[in-house]
Amino acid sequence: MRKLFVGVCSAALALGTLAAPPAYAEVRILASPGGQVGPFLDLFEKVRDSGERVVIDGPCLSACTLVLSMVPSSRICVTRRAVFGFHAAKSKDRRGRMYAEPEASALVLQTYPSGVRNWIVHRGGLTSHLLLLRGRELTALYPACR
Repeated sequence: MRKLFVGVCSAALALGTLAAPPAYAEVRILASPGGQVGPFLDLFEKVRDSGERVVIDGPCLSACTLVLSMVPSSRICVTRRAVFGFHAAKSKDRRGRMYAEPEASALVLQTYPSGVRNWIVHRGGLTSHLLLLRGRELTALYPACR
């Protein structure tokens, strides 16, 4: 089993672990605070193409939630420790100041599976406030890992 501390270790290190031919049946995400979107898209594209199952076994926040858009739902399962954290897209300007990206937020929202998208919309949509999907609400959308 491959364990990823996506975001805790550098995304480059996580990408490096996926560069080898698949030797495991699953990828386990233990903790990810998120980060830049690009490395996560690259990472999850490799995971999707590998055919491996994804086990969410801890916090998967911000850009990490893109796993739900990139990997088929049939290959994702969650443990009791799983939690997804969603918020609006934001960027930094040249001076390091954060600003909202409403068009990017709308685009990201549309990429989520319909159950996740509906859950987000019913809670006010993607804003600067972190929405946490976990527990029974999460297992209503994704199966518990066996």
